[in-house]
Formats: sequence, structure tokens, C-alpha cells
Amino acid sequence: MTATLSLLLKAGDRIYLNGAVIRADRKVRIEVLNDATFLLGTHILQPEDARTPLRQLYFALQAMLMEPSQAKTAETLARRMAAAALTVFENQDIVATLIAVLGDLDAARPYPALKRLRQVFPLEALILAAADTSVSSLKENAA
Repeated sequence: MTATLSLLLKAGDRIYLNGAVIRADRKVRIEVLNDATFLLGTHILQPEDARTPLRQLYFALQAMLMEPSQAKTAETLARRMAAAALTVFENQDIVATLIAVLGDLDAARPYPALKRLRQVFPLEALILAAADTSVSSLKENAA
């Protein structure tokens, strides 16, 4: 048994706990007394927001937690996506994060992998914005 985890939910907050969606109707504190797979509603990435490589990887990892019956399929997809991203990204922080994400998957710990990815979303956005600017400049120069 692990240490007790205490979560404070506000009215309307959602938590995905072992595949079940739970919504608080009022402010409530819940304690998780044993190992459980959960994801807080504020960390859920909507499909339409999964437009970048790292966000798509995040979406696959989140599916492991939200749909336990499909976890193995989502894990296989997440591993492929992480491996593909490793061949594209050159930034050392992102590369280190992707390697750590694969380690988290090896240890059957998708939640820490999600936390790692959320931390590098801003960096990915900067890299992609710089790439868009470069492409725009090339198009302007070619015209």
C-alpha cells in the first residue's frame, strides 16, 4: 500500500479514477487510500488541442489512464510516437524528456510521463513558432 493521496476538488471538477469519470457537485476532499490510476480534469487534453507532436503523445498517454481497457493499445501508440519524436527534435530538454517518458512507460508509470510532457509544451511551442517563421521567410524570399 502506498501513502494516502488527498485531492481537493471544487464544485464541477472532474477526476478520472480507474476509468470512471467522477464529478464533484460541491467542494470536497477525497483521499485515495491505495494505488489507483487517476487523472485530474484540469489536465485533460481535448482531441482538437492535440495538434503538435508532444501534445499528440500526451493524448495517447492520457488515453492509457482514461480508458484502461485500451491501455495496451494506447501504450504501443505512445511508444511509437515518442520514438518518432526522438528522431525529429534536436532540443536537448525535449530529447531528455522523451527518453524519460519512455522510461516511465517501461516502469508502467504514465502519470509522471504526462507531467514531464506538460513541462515542455511551452518549449515545443517556441520551436514550432520559430520553424513557422523560417518557412514563412523562405516563402517570401522565393516569391
